[in-house]
Amino acid sequence: MNIILLGPPGAGKGTQAKFLEDAHAIVQLSTGDMLRAAASSGSELGQQAKAVMDAGRLMPDNIMIQIISDRIGQPDCVNGFILDGFPRTTAQAEALENMLSDKGLKLDLVIEIAVDDEILVDRINTRVAQMPEAERRSDDNAETLRKRLGVYHEQTAPILPFYADRGMLKQVDGMLSIEEVTQQIEQLAAAV
Repeated sequence: MNIILLGPPGAGKGTQAKFLEDAHAIVQLSTGDMLRAAASSGSELGQQAKAVMDAGRLMPDNIMIQIISDRIGQPDCVNGFILDGFPRTTAQAEALENMLSDKGLKLDLVIEIAVDDEILVDRINTRVAQMPEAERRSDDNAETLRKRLGVYHEQTAPILPFYADRGMLKQVDGMLSIEEVTQQIEQLAAAV
């Protein structure tokens, strides 16, 4: 089963990906983890990725697609994968679709975890207020979250119609409890 989880930062994609991994013996593929692994591998592709990261630039789509292609070819992805954090643009969604098609694979499900922006801001304010100062990250604040939400709505949310037009997009209510969101996602996965 090959799944994409979409939703704004803080919607719970990582939490739900872990539940899917455990329930279906599929692998969560984090773009950040894949990029770091590629960069440390010493391969030609990894050296290209490292140069881009060291320069602080966005990873070109062709490099990212090749890294994902290499990663899903590994034995632990034989049962499928969950992409969280990719694709972020329609061009990336098209490139991913083409790459999977070339491998004889397809996406089975694209799940949007829908959450109200203001609830996410309230959640981060509550979490930070309860967290010891030593454990807080510098980007763990409402201002940074609002910027990330703006980027999500401007750049990533436009891919939702891309998947809706293909009949793959399903939406779950991310405002519910973690357990209820998991139940909704499991119902969708069971229908695949």
